[in-house]
Amino acid sequence: MKKITVLGNFSGRNAGDAAILGGLLKDISSLYKHVEFLVPTINPRFVKESYPIYNIKPLNLMPWNLSVKILGLPLMRAIRQADLILVTDAILFDRKLYNPLFNYLWTMSKALPFAKRLGIPVVLYNSSLGPVHSKAGKKALTRVVRCADLMILRDKDSFELLEYLGLEHPAIFEGADCALNVEPAIDSRFAKMCEKARLFESHRHVVGFNINSYVDAFVREDGSSFGRDNLVELYAETVDRVIEILDVDVIFVETQHMDMGIAEQVMEAIRSKDRIRIISNKQYNYKEISAVLKRCDLFVGMRTHSLILSAAMGVVPVGILTYPKNRGFMRTIGMEKNLIAFRDLTVDRYVELIVNTFEHRENLKNEMIPKLIEEKTKMQRAAALLQPFLSGYSES
Repeated sequence: MKKITVLGNFSGRNAGDAAILGGLLKDISSLYKHVEFLVPTINPRFVKESYPIYNIKPLNLMPWNLSVKILGLPLMRAIRQADLILVTDAILFDRKLYNPLFNYLWTMSKALPFAKRLGIPVVLYNSSLGPVHSKAGKKALTRVVRCADLMILRDKDSFELLEYLGLEHPAIFEGADCALNVEPAIDSRFAKMCEKARLFESHRHVVGFNINSYVDAFVREDGSSFGRDNLVELYAETVDRVIEILDVDVIFVETQHMDMGIAEQVMEAIRSKDRIRIISNKQYNYKEISAVLKRCDLFVGMRTHSLILSAAMGVVPVGILTYPKNRGFMRTIGMEKNLIAFRDLTVDRYVELIVNTFEHRENLKNEMIPKLIEEKTKMQRAAALLQPFLSGYSES
């Protein structure tokens, strides 16, 4: 039995992270037999119950297990027990570098050299690199890159960052986000969910929206500040005008628990309350959320994985450039023109972008789908690249 330790942020609070783990488990398990996945997490119950068809063992990261988030004894045990270590998602950035409750990069820069000393291979699996701005962050990322036996990177920004830092690697490949492999729910539970939440009751078109509570946390890095109250007011006015101009219904699709507070503020400020609904991953899993996204005619999001999940469902996304990974993904699928930066964000400009995208959504979808197919192919191909580390365990 080969043991694969998967390092990421799998707490159950973020539907995108849950979809990443689901896609990774699906791709690797389809190619290799007799493998067990070790997943460090602060929520073992979520991991165990969310992926029951896979051979998965959650490792508890709570403080009584001598761990501060990812930093601690469980991580060392997960490394020692592994035959292969996969680092996935976008956890290698230097914001709050020395805060293990928020940042993984510094911990990875210490833990992965330990794995290398033990002779355990490390793969950056469909990962993103950066952003890094500080000298310490660049040093930590360099250490991580040098520990990797194989790098499979999911966006152009990561390759450009390597070039900027002057880092080379002998085994580097293009990959894609594992969440692109999501399968939407189609069962009776989903039908009951739609009935309970009163979704898709009318024959009108539906536009999905998503808002992020981190409005200032990332914007301030470029010297500007937008403000939570301003964003709530802008979002509410934008939704009202989109409903008025396009005669659509609106569903807020929140993919991170912490965003529910600001989403509810926006809902309260919207005048057309009879035309809006809300769902979140507090009640529904990533497959059910994806199924809702699939039935939207357009999706307007701030969270990166809300954009990724909507695109995976074939729905054209519109986004705010809240942080670089939004740009990285939208560049990859040829939809960067559907992004608006905070410095340009006004109600008029946002509504204009949304309305224009809605009116041209079929042409944009035809542009997006071929690139999306390429991304899904790269994502699935990543599992085959693990063959040198899992020799003899491929499905015949």
